Amino acid sequence: MTWWAIDIRPDPARRAWLGAWLVARTGQAVEEREDGTLVTFAEDERAADALVAALAAESGASVEASRRALDSVDWSTRLTVVPSWLDQPASEGPTVVLDPESAFGSGEHGSTRAALTLLERHVRAGDRVLDLGSGSGILAIAAVKLGAARATGIENDPEAAPVAWRNARRNAVGAAVAFLDGDAGDLAPLLGPADLLLSNILRSVNTALLPAIVSALRPGGLAIFSGMERAEARVFRPVLAASGLAACDEAEDGDWWAVAAARA
Repeated sequence: MTWWAIDIRPDPARRAWLGAWLVARTGQAVEEREDGTLVTFAEDERAADALVAALAAESGASVEASRRALDSVDWSTRLTVVPSWLDQPASEGPTVVLDPESAFGSGEHGSTRAALTLLERHVRAGDRVLDLGSGSGILAIAAVKLGAARATGIENDPEAAPVAWRNARRNAVGAAVAFLDGDAGDLAPLLGPADLLLSNILRSVNTALLPAIVSALRPGGLAIFSGMERAEARVFRPVLAASGLAACDEAEDGDWWAVAAARA
């Protein structure tokens, strides 16, 4: 299936209304770019044309819109996370088996789910992935299950590594992942260049790690940040831009917010 992107350039006064209308109409998030453009998506050319026509009819005003075909992507993949005592569900997508562990997470927290949502959208086959604050290893394991060639987790809690290694072996990805004890700010640049980097940590830590993250990413590489509440988005977005990372996608889960940003 070839998906289509629709680029819409509204009057600034109607931008908020139009974004809400697009979300309600498509059921999908809308990308808000710094130049004022709104970007949404349709499953094929006919649906893209229908959305543009509906927009013109609904807005009651001239709205500049254009659509473009996207590279072919398998949008049917859906990652499932289950504990070991449940049977694995019938699913076309990969499954990560993970039991709750004290302080390490099991994929039930909104910040982890938001990070997994963006990871599933953006990881590519063959990617080299870094996972900062890897905890249980869920994001590194999921990255490999979704097609990454290798994932390395960094965690400064020495009790986390044995849990992460155990989870990796349980999910049969032990040969493709590694977990290191240490400071992510020191180790990440040494382990790059990475195609994709994950940082599911507090906003203050994400901010402090930005120089190391930019250094660890290859040009054009993508960083996914989570561990932040929705209210923190307005604070973190300008910091991202100032560091040389351009936000390109977002996800929310309850009160939690995650953002994907590309290195120029």
